[in-house]
Amino acid sequence: MTFRILGIETSCDETAAAVVDEGTDVLSSVVSSQVDLHARFGGVVPEIASRAHVELLTPVIAEAMVEAGVDSEGIGAVAATIGPGLIGSLLVGVSAAKATALVWGVPFVGVNHLEAHLYAAFLEEPQLAMPALVVLASGAHTMLVMMEGHGRYRLLGSTIDDAAGEAFDKVARFLGLGYPGGPAIDRLAMQGDPSAIAFPRSLKDEGWDFSFSGLKTSVITYVRKHPDVSTADVAASFQEAVVDVVVTKARRAAREFGAKGLVLGGGVAANSVLRERVLDVCIADGMQAFLPSRSMCTDNAAMVAAAGWWRLQSDGPTPLDAPAHPGLALPLA
Repeated sequence: MTFRILGIETSCDETAAAVVDEGTDVLSSVVSSQVDLHARFGGVVPEIASRAHVELLTPVIAEAMVEAGVDSEGIGAVAATIGPGLIGSLLVGVSAAKATALVWGVPFVGVNHLEAHLYAAFLEEPQLAMPALVVLASGAHTMLVMMEGHGRYRLLGSTIDDAAGEAFDKVARFLGLGYPGGPAIDRLAMQGDPSAIAFPRSLKDEGWDFSFSGLKTSVITYVRKHPDVSTADVAASFQEAVVDVVVTKARRAAREFGAKGLVLGGGVAANSVLRERVLDVCIADGMQAFLPSRSMCTDNAAMVAAAGWWRLQSDGPTPLDAPAHPGLALPLA
């Protein structure tokens, strides 16, 4: 029998469970979104998120098991996101995973959420060539990571203030577009002119770190000075500035460090302009491009199970007394 892992993801506001076979074959992936619960607050409320996880996790796990057509005897290990994330949310998933592993008599594997996003690519492209330059962009992180092999990463740069997804959410909230901001801006930007407003490109040609706080402030300042400006033009111009910086840095890093491919990961990887621009760059530079399906961009448990499978092979089980780490960093080697 092949080795199947039950993955559990509760790092933020998505309650998810999945069953993955041998680290690559997704037998089931169930995600229960809390977007409607947090929308009226304009962002994720930690207390509401953790309470919702408590209510949703058991039925989500049950649905994932039924969808995969397996029972407890068909599961070889239980993996859960152990960090980074909201501590209340993390504790729900970690506690449930440890208890389940103990009752079923199988190993528990604590998974780094950032590493899980890297492994989302292997669920859809198991033969992904390495070294690969990964652009990991979400609401909390914007990072350039050289993935040199399984479990071997080099962090080239990260955000020094707002992450790209955070900037999308804040600008969308200011423009009255609602939450989550990324999809809202992406949709509206299709009606606007991306060259209408020349918003700044901070650190575009400097090093590998990112900064989007100044861009967010520029948008707010511009709209206040020009109250009659087209919201679609603002959305398109803001999005263009973010994508321009991310793609320019990623392309330069891929060339300098000899990447064979360029991979997107994280919620912002679902952005249509970013995906199109990365594909164009890879075609022009002769690199392999990997754009994960949109369901694999956002938080899900299949990527947790995949990363858990690899970690179990390399490190073995995680001790049951291992704590959740809200500020856990990407493991570097």
